[in-house]
Amino acid sequence: MANGSADSTHIRSREATAGRDLVYPPAPVPLVVGVYDNHTHLEISDGITPLSVAEQLDLASSVGVRGVIQVGTDVATSRWSAEMAAHEPRMLAAVAIHPNDTPELETAGTLDDALAVIDELAARPRVVAIGETGLDFYRTGPDGRAAQFRSFEAHIEIAKRHGLALQIHDRDAHDEVVATLLRVGAPERTVFHCFSGDAELARLCADQGWYMSFAGPVSFKNAATLREALDVAPRALLLVETDAPYLTPTPHRGRPNAPYLLPHTVRAMAEHLQTDVAVLAAQITSNTELVYGRWDAEPVVLTDTPRDPRISPAGGLA
Repeated sequence: MANGSADSTHIRSREATAGRDLVYPPAPVPLVVGVYDNHTHLEISDGITPLSVAEQLDLASSVGVRGVIQVGTDVATSRWSAEMAAHEPRMLAAVAIHPNDTPELETAGTLDDALAVIDELAARPRVVAIGETGLDFYRTGPDGRAAQFRSFEAHIEIAKRHGLALQIHDRDAHDEVVATLLRVGAPERTVFHCFSGDAELARLCADQGWYMSFAGPVSFKNAATLREALDVAPRALLLVETDAPYLTPTPHRGRPNAPYLLPHTVRAMAEHLQTDVAVLAAQITSNTELVYGRWDAEPVVLTDTPRDPRISPAGGLA
């Protein structure tokens, strides 16, 4: 992800990929029962004509997506997430240092400083989760794993100390993530973001009471293993997300993703589970509020000063 954006409400841009369709898809048919996108990255611009944060949230509202968890992955995006959530009633925030960033910070001697910022942000209003944190052995080699483990354990401690949910990034590290959680003790509300495991991992999560958040890949034709995990995941532990602007669900795979496309994933899950979409959406909404609380539990900031330049005079997003 590169710094800079065509839109002042973004602070990063998605890296270009050759041959990818960069036009945002049309809005789906609205859900009858609304849901929450519990993991998205609205600070990242994407597409030929990037949607502003306000446009994304307005579109989401129009199709039954009631709110989002805006997720930080480093100091800059975590600060941005906390600041935006403080002013936007449809947004709550999660803050963390992404595991792939930890080896470089450790080498530079600045990992502890970054963790201290996350600890400070965790105490701010409308910050409801620590994430995304965890382990990623896909992009980080053996030399960087010690830093990932240290950072992961520090994030777990921050989440428990502040009484916040934990959003886990787990890529090619299922066994090590589980072992760490069992060894140090998982927070009461632990979420496997963009769940990527099989039925065995789903059963283990169910036994521990850990939530499983499914994203666009559950709708992909080649994701039979993921749907087998969905089959055994208790409905009371299901969440849903976009991970926007990535992982766009079928039928728009590869195009820019956004919270307003979440109904595609919900409908794919309901179809596979052979259940009514409204019933599943109601369950997911209840689960989401149990994990993060209500979006109106803490008031937004409506005063004119001081405010971030990205915030409009009315208190909403510019």
